[in-house]
Amino acid sequence: MFMGKVFHVIIEKDEDGGFIGRVPALKGCMSQGDTKKELLKNMKEAIELCLEVEGEDNQFVGIQQIEVA
Repeated sequence: MFMGKVFHVIIEKDEDGGFIGRVPALKGCMSQGDTKKELLKNMKEAIELCLEVEGEDNQFVGIQQIEVA
């Protein structure tokens, strides 16, 4: 059974063709990579570090979808 936390990562391309990722649920949690695969590896490490710094008392509450017509 999977007991880990799941976070959404927003991925954007930078002007040099690399990738930048950020986790909205974790303040200041960002990373980058030359490829998407490298970014995802780096993001996993960044998330682990952000959680370690914030401890179990982080501010992540949840994610809500909002539909706009």
